Amino acid sequence: MTIREQTEQLELQILCADACPNIGHARRKIPETPCPYRTAFQRDRDRILHCNSFRRLKRKTQVFLSPAGDHYRTRLTHTLEVSQIARTIARALRLNEDLTEAIALGHDLGHSPFGHSGESILNRICPHGYHHYEQSLRVVDCIEKAGKGLNLTEEVRDGILCHTNRIAATKEGNVVRVADRIAYINHDIDDAIRAHILHKDELPSDVVEVLGSTKTQRITTLVGAVVAHGSAQIGMAPDIQAMHDKLHQFMFERVYYNPIAKQEEHKAKLLIEMLYEHFISHTEQLPEEYQNIAEQEDAHRAVCDYISGMSDAFAVDLYQELFIPKSWK
Repeated sequence: MTIREQTEQLELQILCADACPNIGHARRKIPETPCPYRTAFQRDRDRILHCNSFRRLKRKTQVFLSPAGDHYRTRLTHTLEVSQIARTIARALRLNEDLTEAIALGHDLGHSPFGHSGESILNRICPHGYHHYEQSLRVVDCIEKAGKGLNLTEEVRDGILCHTNRIAATKEGNVVRVADRIAYINHDIDDAIRAHILHKDELPSDVVEVLGSTKTQRITTLVGAVVAHGSAQIGMAPDIQAMHDKLHQFMFERVYYNPIAKQEEHKAKLLIEMLYEHFISHTEQLPEEYQNIAEQEDAHRAVCDYISGMSDAFAVDLYQELFIPKSWK
C-alpha cells in the first residue's frame, strides 16, 4: 500500500463513528489521481495554505482598522487560532483532524477588506448581496488559480460555507463553527484590553466565575465543554453555553459597537463604495481574470469579487492612486 492508503486505513481504526474518514468520502467535482503520500483532506489543507487568498489574510482587518501595534489580530492570525482550537477539539473527540484543519484554514478566505464593515457595505451595494462565508466558497471554487479554483472536496467546501450560522454536513465542519466563535470572542477581548477599550475587571462577574478570568482559562473551559459534550452533537452543556452567549452579547455591546473601534469605519465604507462605483463604470481597468468574470457573469459580480479579495492596504493604495491628486513633477 502507498503511504496515503496506509493513512486511510489507520483512520478507520482510530477515528470515532461520527468522524468523516477519507474512505467513502472526499469526492471532488473534477476527479483527480490520488496522491501517493497525502489523503484528499490533507491535499485540500495544503492547497488552501499555499493559495494567494490565504496569504492576503495577513493584511486584512479582524476588528480594529489599521491599529498601531504589531500584536493586534489580523484575519490571518484569527484563522490560525481557529485552526488550533478546532484541531484540539477534533483530536480529543477522535474526529478527522485533517478535514477539520482544512475547513478552519479556508473558512475566511472570502472576507472583505476592513472586516465586517467592508462586508456590510458590499452587501448593501452589490445586487447579488455579499456574505463572507459564501464568498469564501466562491474563492475556492471560482476565483483562485486564475478562475480554475482549488477543486476541493465536498466536505471541505460544505464546512467553509457553513462555518458562520449553518449546520455542516460533517462533525468536523461543526467543530470549526464552534471554534471560530471561541477564538474570536476571546482574542477580541485581548485586543480590546490592549486598545484600552475594555478592562479585564469589566467582564461580567458570573461569566468570569464560570469560564475563567484569563484568555487561556476561558478557552480551556470552552474547549473542555465541547469535548465533554461529545461528538454526537457538537456543542456545550447549557450552563457553559449560557455564559458563552452572555460574553458574546457583552462584546457586541462594549467592543464591536464601540465608537473607538468603529471610528474609521465610515471612511472604509466610503472608500469601498467609491472603488466599487469606479470599476462598475470602468470594467476594462479590472485585472484580466475579473474581466473574464464580468463577461461570463456580470460586472457587479466581477467588481465585488475583485474588491472583496483586496487587503486593507491594497484598497487604500488603489484609492489613493485613483482619487488623490499627485504632485506635478
